[in-house]
Amino acid sequence: MTESATLERPKAAAQPSATATTQKLWYDGELADPRALQATLGTHAMHYGSGVFEGIRAYATKRGAAVFRLAEHMERMRKGAEALGMRFDPAQATEAVLATMRANRHGDAYIRPLAWYGDGGFGLDVEGKPEHLMVATTATNVHLGGNRTRVSVSKWRRNPADSLPPLKLCGAYVNSILAKRDAKGRGFDEAMFTDADGFVVECTGANLFMVRGGKVTAVEHRDALPGITRDTLIQLTGAESRPVRFEEFVEADEVFACGTAAEVAPIAEIDGHAFRDSVVTREIAAAYAAAVRGESRTGAHWLTEV
Repeated sequence: MTESATLERPKAAAQPSATATTQKLWYDGELADPRALQATLGTHAMHYGSGVFEGIRAYATKRGAAVFRLAEHMERMRKGAEALGMRFDPAQATEAVLATMRANRHGDAYIRPLAWYGDGGFGLDVEGKPEHLMVATTATNVHLGGNRTRVSVSKWRRNPADSLPPLKLCGAYVNSILAKRDAKGRGFDEAMFTDADGFVVECTGANLFMVRGGKVTAVEHRDALPGITRDTLIQLTGAESRPVRFEEFVEADEVFACGTAAEVAPIAEIDGHAFRDSVVTREIAAAYAAAVRGESRTGAHWLTEV
């Protein structure tokens, strides 16, 4: 590791026992034991959020583990890195993802690539600061079409796109943390954002859809993340994508959130307004499950075998 100022090896006394079982983490070109790495207190990303990340899923298929829409995730991460003036090689990051998956022998997995600015003094200027890339994977149990979620409209507004680009920039997600904390403090599971003109934006980490009269509509908003799961569902369902006012949204037959982590998550209520049983949403969840696991022709080209 060439830049040990940011991630350093602890002293030998702090090393875990050799018999402990540890998953591998890819860091700056090599696989490592994550317990043997630590960040210094001067890490720029820790102070200012100067990093970019992705949330990616791999699924166990009949042909083995496969990563879903890896190329699209890498391209979105490249755009985030570019916005921060950070070098990013999608080919290198792709191989890092696959190498980490192989090393950890996961089937179903959540994958977290992260690029960030390391140590180098305080201040907002990132020029000349060391750049790092890591990939971590975590085994996960996947349950599509899970519990119906109780949602509340947040008192906070989503970061406007003309202030922060709708990409997965680390610092941008403080906005989501504030909204989720407020909603959960009031007894809800999740928060959703609306804008000052009454249009629906998205949830804290998921895009939104509605179903009315059997017709599926994807909520479109310039401040919302251009979700990869959202795009997948539009292709699977032929959903219309357009701006949706809140009044129309809560009058729908069904509403649901979607994202890499959330997958297809039916919404039970928004601030006490209850929705009917999520029949169409469950059908969409089943179609998505078939696509991500390579069980339908539709999703075959979206899978990268590990």
